[in-house]
Amino acid sequence: MFARKMTLTLISLILLASLLLAGCSSSSSSGIEHALSTDKTVIKFMHIWPEGGSNAQFSIVKNIISDYEKQHPNVKIETEILDSDQYRDKLKVLAAANELPDIGMTWSDGFIKPYVKGGLLEPLDDVVTNDPALAHAFIPGVKKSYAVNGKTYGLPLELNTSYVFYNKEIFKKYNLDVPKTFEEYKTVVKTLAKNGETPATVGVKDGWPASFWFMYLADRIGGPTILTDVINGKAKMDDPAILKAAQEVQNLVDLGGFVKGASTLSYDDAAAYFMYEKAAMFLTGLWQLPAFTTSPDVPQEFKDKVGYFKFPLYEGGKGTDINSYVGGPGVGLFVAKDSKVKKEAKDFVGFLVKEWGQKSVTEAGVIPATKVDTSKLKLSPMYMDILKDINEASNVTTYFDTQSSPAVSELHHELLTALFGKQVTPGDFVKQQADALAEEQR
Repeated sequence: MFARKMTLTLISLILLASLLLAGCSSSSSSGIEHALSTDKTVIKFMHIWPEGGSNAQFSIVKNIISDYEKQHPNVKIETEILDSDQYRDKLKVLAAANELPDIGMTWSDGFIKPYVKGGLLEPLDDVVTNDPALAHAFIPGVKKSYAVNGKTYGLPLELNTSYVFYNKEIFKKYNLDVPKTFEEYKTVVKTLAKNGETPATVGVKDGWPASFWFMYLADRIGGPTILTDVINGKAKMDDPAILKAAQEVQNLVDLGGFVKGASTLSYDDAAAYFMYEKAAMFLTGLWQLPAFTTSPDVPQEFKDKVGYFKFPLYEGGKGTDINSYVGGPGVGLFVAKDSKVKKEAKDFVGFLVKEWGQKSVTEAGVIPATKVDTSKLKLSPMYMDILKDINEASNVTTYFDTQSSPAVSELHHELLTALFGKQVTPGDFVKQQADALAEEQR
């Protein structure tokens, strides 16, 4: 009995000491529950930049987190990091269970809308309006892509357009010039294929990397607004120009224009073909730019071989301006509506966006969604050329799958995999998507 009383007394003293210490270090909570737990606020953060596949971005985010935790010793940021496709799948599961992380990554337009309509995301306008450093920081128009009914639910980090990157050494070997028309492009493809080279690499397994080819052909054949018009009900998915774009995709497949086994390749698999000089061209977004400019993991010898060109114009097409791009905002950050640490999560989101701006330029070589003064920065010629291109862009059509609802986007990806694999005809490709869009617009 005496021993039991002594034990209870010791426990009481320990708890009392813990409570007193907690009271000195934090006023945010009190009581036995706080005494027995960490006195740090934990913020759960999911992002899409794994160390292996996106080393530059991974390192920047890791360092920003470290800096924030040093400035806020009572905050601990726990990360879960997945590649883009795994992330999308997990986000759906977490949303269905109403268990989103405190902070996560989102795409704009059609991707973010269902999460907003489901009451899952917190408006972030106050993060911008309450911070003078953010009030005028964003490139005009970019933030609007994350707005629903006049409120902003995501803060963008990147601005992405897409280009055909090519191996200058391979082009030189076969006396090839950069193509300015689609017919010239097909001549390049035929020459490379005839000589046993892989003309272009593409990861078709997940659909979205293959969509670049379809979207650009739709732009060049049907004009720069056609895909956005489809989303807004002003044009039909089975428009002759869109059907022609799907037919031209399969024409390129028939010419041997893509890496063998493309239907089984992920984006990273396909990128490796270009990085290891097993393919002459790679149509992709500017998130890949660090590998060609700043990444310390890529040999300078290879970087010197990489050039880029704008997607060629289509003879007789309505898209007559080569400065019209497929692209738009990259990923942005959201805060979960039901987060228990909403205030702290918003504060970290603002911090990350501000820190990301210049760091993403100097350390990763990506194009940020915020304005950065590059006048005093030493940047690669390719990076400076692409910045100039963006300033001269006549149009940037947001990726079709980003503008679409998640259901239409998923169908779009599946049908692109089938289109490249010759498992669906161009006619069926456009009809199935037209039917799905019509169903949504009823």
